[in-house]
Amino acid sequence: MNASDLFVKILEQHGVEVVYGIPGEENLDLLEALRKSKIKLILTRHEQGAAFMAATYGRMTGRIGVAISTLGPGATNFTTPAAYATLGGFPMLLITGQKPIKKSKQGRFQIIDSVAMFRPLTKYSKQIVDVAMVAATLTEALKTAVEEKMGCVHIEFPEDISAQPVETDTPMPLPYLETYMAVANPTAIAKAAELIKKAKSPLVLIGAGGNRGDNSDKITDFINTVGIPFFNTQMGKGTVSEDNPHFLGTAALSGGDYIHEAVKKADLVICVGVDVIEKPAFFMEKNSAPVIHINYSASTLDNIYFPSLEVLGDIGESLDMLGSTLGKCTQDFSYAYKVRDFILKHISQHDSDNAFPIKPQKLVRDVNKVMADGYVALDNGMYKLWFARNYLCMHSNGLLLDNALATMGAGLPSAMEVARLYPHKKVLAVVGDGGFMMNSQELETAMRLKLNLVVMILNDSAYGMIRWKQAGQNLADFGLTFNNPDFVKYAGAYGANGIRISATSELIPTLENCFKTGGVHVIDMPIDYSENKKVLIDELKNKENI
Repeated sequence: MNASDLFVKILEQHGVEVVYGIPGEENLDLLEALRKSKIKLILTRHEQGAAFMAATYGRMTGRIGVAISTLGPGATNFTTPAAYATLGGFPMLLITGQKPIKKSKQGRFQIIDSVAMFRPLTKYSKQIVDVAMVAATLTEALKTAVEEKMGCVHIEFPEDISAQPVETDTPMPLPYLETYMAVANPTAIAKAAELIKKAKSPLVLIGAGGNRGDNSDKITDFINTVGIPFFNTQMGKGTVSEDNPHFLGTAALSGGDYIHEAVKKADLVICVGVDVIEKPAFFMEKNSAPVIHINYSASTLDNIYFPSLEVLGDIGESLDMLGSTLGKCTQDFSYAYKVRDFILKHISQHDSDNAFPIKPQKLVRDVNKVMADGYVALDNGMYKLWFARNYLCMHSNGLLLDNALATMGAGLPSAMEVARLYPHKKVLAVVGDGGFMMNSQELETAMRLKLNLVVMILNDSAYGMIRWKQAGQNLADFGLTFNNPDFVKYAGAYGANGIRISATSELIPTLENCFKTGGVHVIDMPIDYSENKKVLIDELKNKENI
């Protein structure tokens, strides 16, 4: 047994089932150890795609996703997914190779300080310098990745260390450490209950932290018990099913949306799993409603987020105790529900609009009709705001989007991993033409894995969100348009089924047929973004009085 065998044995002990990536010559010993193990290797076409898949594994399961690359350029290709996982709270281990550190004949060839590079992007970054440090270093990294707030960790495993023999005195795998989340202080629960009872119009805001672990059921129970209206951040969508009668809407923007009319009237906001790393759902100001912060850890104080009370510990347990203390709340929530009814009416107003190219509102509603019991993974673009606001998400993580790093290029590999995890579920990637081309080569990986996956490319031949911002600042339309390949032929080159939509009425039957047929399908969907200005309510000519 060598250090690589020991490394893989520890991964197995911690329940690692799959490793994604592109190994290099510096990790051939580790690759051989993986070959002899029960762990599956998924070879991808780019390190970025591998790490996005690993991060999505962590996001969906709560267990650590693992990705491997060589040194130098392989490691630098991991940096964006590392930030994506750390900001988003997705547990992931990145393993990078390195030249021999005890004796090398290649000078500084390909060598960068990867440990230092990853340190600001991860929760933990360390080089293993001897076989005797494998057990302690790897176990500490795995433990750190899954501790709240979850995130990315990194280990550099040099070529000569990975081949080092295991001696009789080499420390073996440490016992698996089972840990339990701390429970909130009863005094904090009592104070929170007192504030909520005194409030005349409280609201609940559910953030990204609500969509982790088994929080969904417990948060749903809390909402149903107390009966307080709730709204979501973008990454909190689906924590509680959005057909719940207490659901108001999603804050797709930080201000100026319909939901903010209800926030203005609130005299207390109960923030569950909210983190300022995610783009804020509303801005706190000096005279705005006070906030109760319910989360695993203390808030990061900011000019726009400064809670007056913190309830810290396991979110589900905290809400169980708070719900038992409060019981049914009897305040007058009529205005909040008036806002909800207006929002529901607004998001359905384009249901019968068959204009082509399709408008984003109609696109979201048609996708919603097909995908209510499935999974939709978004890349980053203007359509993300429309989906966040208009898509009614019926289960936890049913709409996967990134509102923390907000990176392009993650949509396709994220959807691929969901399709791999849930082969019998409907899985749809909704990607812009810009974001799709950043990791489109992973279509080959999807075909090789025999996934059931539909990829819908929203084709406007432009970086649409930046173009919207440019127009919003009354700047000239400049520098943001491009030409696309023939996406139908492009899909066919990988062996996937390419489809071009030529009428809005074709979308629903096309999606249904793709899922019925199975396999990988790529849909070229022209989209009309002229409606983008209507994301802001103050630009609506027919704005109604709520």
